[in-house]
Amino acid sequence: MKPSFTFLISGLFLAYVGHSIWTIYGIFFPTPCPPKSNCIKPYLAQKPQLELRIYTSLKETLTSEKNAKLLWKLDDFDPSENIEKTFNVTLPAKTRNNGTLYVHALVCRRGQSPFGPWTVLASSRLTTYAVPKAETFNLMGGAEEALSNTRIVGKTQTHWRKKLTVNVMNDDIAFDRMGIPGEIYKILRVSPNGDYLPLLYIDQLGFRIKDILLVNASSKEMPLTINYFPISVGKLRMWLHLEESMNSLHALGFSEKDTDEVKGIFADTNFYFLALTFIVAAFHLLFDFLAFKNDISYWRNRDTMVGLSGRAVLWRSISTFIIFLYLMDEETSLLVLIPAGIGTIIEMWKVTKAFKVQILWNRWKPTFQLGATSEKEKETAAFDSEV
Repeated sequence: MKPSFTFLISGLFLAYVGHSIWTIYGIFFPTPCPPKSNCIKPYLAQKPQLELRIYTSLKETLTSEKNAKLLWKLDDFDPSENIEKTFNVTLPAKTRNNGTLYVHALVCRRGQSPFGPWTVLASSRLTTYAVPKAETFNLMGGAEEALSNTRIVGKTQTHWRKKLTVNVMNDDIAFDRMGIPGEIYKILRVSPNGDYLPLLYIDQLGFRIKDILLVNASSKEMPLTINYFPISVGKLRMWLHLEESMNSLHALGFSEKDTDEVKGIFADTNFYFLALTFIVAAFHLLFDFLAFKNDISYWRNRDTMVGLSGRAVLWRSISTFIIFLYLMDEETSLLVLIPAGIGTIIEMWKVTKAFKVQILWNRWKPTFQLGATSEKEKETAAFDSEV
């Protein structure tokens, strides 16, 4: 018995879901290094005395304190504790003039140079460029007040990220030197004695559009809330994977607004609930695909409109097209706009099938021609017009 196309697609889908679950399990529970292998152990297992430093700088890279400003120094840093602290950051004139400001987090030995061989560094931007939202102004006020409250909408300006999340991986896990996960290898630094230093990470998924503030010439100080908490090796690997995915989406043309919605899915949702949502959404996608396949198969083999309403097909295509134009005018996320566009194309294709539209080309000039209507189709149209 030859298997059907639906059976093959369902089998491939279930295999994909199973492979995805196994991959996620491997991310959160990596294979430990065998005792007699060439393992690299965590420096944190020695319970060293550490300090945490946070700098701000106009430079993307930090090599000394010369061009940086110390924002926070925590002498008795315990990587297993949760810490939250709020600061008022003084902005340089270059940043206020539509410039950029960077943040640098360092973990080093207490009392030693923060730029020595025992130091790990993570850097990120504290500012981003976005189009400011239009603001209303008081019509009863004077001309100067109205002018001062009016902003140019459409030009990107510097915005301040008011939340910063810093993490250190606190799992006591040894890696095989020949089998270090790729995403961990990018941020892994080795100490002079051969252990790997604390894995320091600035959470990029925590930067949300809803938390940014507009920076202008009068913004001399901006608030910054720094959250520190330890992170597991599984969550760290997942977050690094997602960060690479966000960068790939940006390279494909997705805007910060589009990827911000994806960030919210992972950053604001419980992981177990997210896994359940993924499974439900995956099966929903499967059922949508099967329904789509059956719909296409039905209309592709349909040569007559007997018993079908041509008006319903036409009005459905028009309404779908209007919804697509509305979504495009509202600059809706591509995650919503692309499926809506595909659905519009399908509905228009149905119209050509329903009215038997043929396109005849006379050189470069197209001519549209409607097919002949049978007597039974005319009876169906008559019944349809009476409804």
